[in-house]
Amino acid sequence: QVQLVESGGGSVQAGGSLRLSCAASGFTYGGYCMTWFRQAPGKEREGVAKIYTDTGRTYYDDSVKGRFTISPDNAKNTVDLQMNSLKPEDTGMYYCAADRTYCDMRPGPYNYWGQGTQVTVSS
Repeated sequence: QVQLVESGGGSVQAGGSLRLSCAASGFTYGGYCMTWFRQAPGKEREGVAKIYTDTGRTYYDDSVKGRFTISPDNAKNTVDLQMNSLKPEDTGMYYCAADRTYCDMRPGPYNYWGQGTQVTVSS
């Protein structure tokens, strides 16, 4: 069964850190674009970071540049999102998505989506 499973969410105070993990099962993410999205209550889903796994190129939304790092773990077949210096506005449900050809920071026809992991940052 092909699926993405996110983990690592939780509640932290502003300035803290969390590391999210997106585990791919049923396929290997090599050659895929892997993107992390977040969705705050009442807001649209937005892309925060993506990586082209074949080249290693990464892109970040301006709101997270310098604080978040997306990286693959080939041994575990996961794509992780290290989040440092967290702010209350980072609060939301975080999702990972994968596709071989679609690689946009806007949610769209990604082939695979995870169920999400909640991140809550208190001030």
